[in-house]
Amino acid sequence: MPSMKPAKVGFRTRLFQLIFESDTPAAKAFDIGLVILIFVSVGIVMLNSIAEYHQKYGTYFFDIEWFITVIFTIELALRIYCLDKPLLYLRSFYGVIDVLSVLPTWLVLLFPGAHTLIVVRLLRALRLFRVLDMMTIEGEKRLLLDALLRSRHQIMLFLFTVLMLVTIFSSILYLIEPAEAGFSSIPTAMYWGIVTMTTVGYGDITPITPLGQFISVAIMLTGYSIIALPVGVFSAEVIRALRAERYSDEACPGCGRHHHERDARYCKFCGTWLDEETTDPRARE
Repeated sequence: MPSMKPAKVGFRTRLFQLIFESDTPAAKAFDIGLVILIFVSVGIVMLNSIAEYHQKYGTYFFDIEWFITVIFTIELALRIYCLDKPLLYLRSFYGVIDVLSVLPTWLVLLFPGAHTLIVVRLLRALRLFRVLDMMTIEGEKRLLLDALLRSRHQIMLFLFTVLMLVTIFSSILYLIEPAEAGFSSIPTAMYWGIVTMTTVGYGDITPITPLGQFISVAIMLTGYSIIALPVGVFSAEVIRALRAERYSDEACPGCGRHHHERDARYCKFCGTWLDEETTDPRARE
């Protein structure tokens, strides 16, 4: 019986596996390189905002930033090249972030007045989430997002309850406290109520009457009592999500997105065949 030779992997497929996957040493090295460049770029933007560093090292910052921008531009071009449906990727969240992370620097060449848009480069920090998507914490991140989505109704009810309590307590303080104490309006009193209920306590506005101080104590105790409620709700949803984990970490070769069910054969976002080792049955029809 003749031996079956493995099918040759094309350049675009190898490039896709390098950029969008993380299950090979080369792909992991690529991800680590991106993380380093992102940290360096964000650090340069922060340091360049300090006048002393800008005067001394502004030229070096400029050169390094252009080097990183060229690397990210090439990377974006390669991402578009190895996808079957690049427009879907460019319209996705990470695609928009990729474009915005390189666009401001190039706009400076065309429009000198666009220099203030350089701060937009800080959006490159969001690219870390995509890198982490393809690394080992993808499952954990997705699990937390699913749990947060399922507990959104309980959390919204909690926030509504807190807002009502703050409105009631703040209105009472506005009525009994003099304007000299800082309670000049109900919105200002609500600012005080939120700061007090969350136990932050800036101290810029404080009640001076005994009744106002008593109500402040009640608000603080109420804050301690209810602040842990959303944590409990969220934890319960995380436990439920752990029991129902059913998603794969594979990226779609069409649009580059993750988060497909493990038994899925086609991408739920663009309809591309997901199994790279076999041929799409529709192609034979």
